[in-house]
Amino acid sequence: MFHESEVVLEASHIVKQFPASGKRVLTACSDINLHVYKGRTLGIVGESGCGKSTLVRMLIQMDNPTSGKILYHGRDIVQLPKKEKWLNRQNMQMVFQDPLASFNPKMKIIDILTEPLMNFKRLSKDKKEEKAKELLHMVELSEDFLYRYPHSMSGGQRQRIGIARALSLEPEVLVCDEATSALDVSIQKTIIELLVKLQREKNISIVFICHDIALIQAFAHQIAVMYLGHIVEVIPGEAVGTQAAHPYTQALLGALFSINMEQDRAIDSIEGEVPSPLDILEGCPFQGRCGFCSDRCRTEKPKLREIGPGHQAACHRFL
Repeated sequence: MFHESEVVLEASHIVKQFPASGKRVLTACSDINLHVYKGRTLGIVGESGCGKSTLVRMLIQMDNPTSGKILYHGRDIVQLPKKEKWLNRQNMQMVFQDPLASFNPKMKIIDILTEPLMNFKRLSKDKKEEKAKELLHMVELSEDFLYRYPHSMSGGQRQRIGIARALSLEPEVLVCDEATSALDVSIQKTIIELLVKLQREKNISIVFICHDIALIQAFAHQIAVMYLGHIVEVIPGEAVGTQAAHPYTQALLGALFSINMEQDRAIDSIEGEVPSPLDILEGCPFQGRCGFCSDRCRTEKPKLREIGPGHQAACHRFL
């Protein structure tokens, strides 16, 4: 299903740690290994605080990992000189969770859309209006928005502007960090449909961060499930509902509510609390909340291993 020759971006043994009080260390990401494929969507799902956003900040060079490599077409971008790193940012752009917070409120939409192109000297001033209109059409917005300010637009409209701005540089990788979580459900659907359409037209790769496994499985080609800084399962998107193997992934699916579910089916909850990333236990990170936990789980950390075509899980039950 996924071919190594199509890998655009790769996280190789990424670790991110932050110093904490009492000479302790907070491990936000622990030995992360992921592949982003050409023209495909990688969904990363997990509870708040699991390290999703920290990971994508490293992928787009907003932060550097403590150790490990981030390979763009086989080249480690962590080690690039400052000038090359800045130029490489054109290849990977980000759509943020709150577009209003990521826009300058004093700038008009025409300036917001063309700012990236002006920064990289890829657009002259006399072409700004023409290019801005083209970008508005791309995200299915009217030219009437050109000279409006972000605060006068709806959340869905602002997020379309965020997508247009990110794609103005024609990047190869688009990273969406909870890009739909602040929107109404009906608006979420139209934004996802727009992203799928643009991906098909431009053959871009998308990394989509989300805490809603029901949403992400609807359009992601591959899903990585993250828990307490660890990738615990990587699975094809269409297989999540029927072939999810890790107890945490199964727990996320069991907690879903659907209007089509049987009336007598209970919504499962995930028992216990997420441990502190300051005090990660020896062994499996999910051991305290797992109904299958054994003595081996408490002493030996499971490695992510292949358990099927394009399917990996970090669980001793499959080793």
